[in-house]
Amino acid sequence: MHRPRCVHTLAAIHGPRGALSLGWPDPRENGSMTDPEQQELRIATFRRSAAALGWSALVLIAVSGATGYLYSNLPAPFEDWMLLAAAGAVVLLLVVVPWWRWASGAYVVTTRRIIVSRGLVIRRRHELLHATGYGIELVRGPMQSMFGTGTLRLTSGGTELELRNVHNPKLVRETLTDQIEICQILAHRAAQQEAADPYLDHEDERDPRN
Repeated sequence: MHRPRCVHTLAAIHGPRGALSLGWPDPRENGSMTDPEQQELRIATFRRSAAALGWSALVLIAVSGATGYLYSNLPAPFEDWMLLAAAGAVVLLLVVVPWWRWASGAYVVTTRRIIVSRGLVIRRRHELLHATGYGIELVRGPMQSMFGTGTLRLTSGGTELELRNVHNPKLVRETLTDQIEICQILAHRAAQQEAADPYLDHEDERDPRN
């Protein structure tokens, strides 16, 4: 059965600090002008808000300043290697680990599906097809409303995906809603065409020499 590929384009919009980037899919990016229904186009790639990493930046600045000030000025019985070890442990736990967790997650919206991936070493990937349809719930707390972020919960049957602390959550919700509508319209149209002429695809694929 022929499976339609959904195509939808959006105007370019950039979120704070590049957190969200939406653009017009350009067939010329693949090197040639092709039928848009024969390819899956990426609409947006974004991550969670990086606002929480502000605390990590402050910790890094404080640790750097304290280490520079206390180095070679420690009272007995402390030694410089102890200071460096303590500073390294603090940076690892409060700077590197939070950044690692933030960078390990990514959300990708294409013309066919929404993809949620997590992990830098072991990647876990979950996705929902727009054509199947799914519910979208926007959850925003007081702090999220203040910083312009929110969490989107996507549910389809027994599957649930969360897009946590994303910038411009209303825009992301509208984008996903548009994709669901367009994909379902194209799927319905393809089903009608196949029902009207079930041998159409077979005739197109038949070798003209036979």
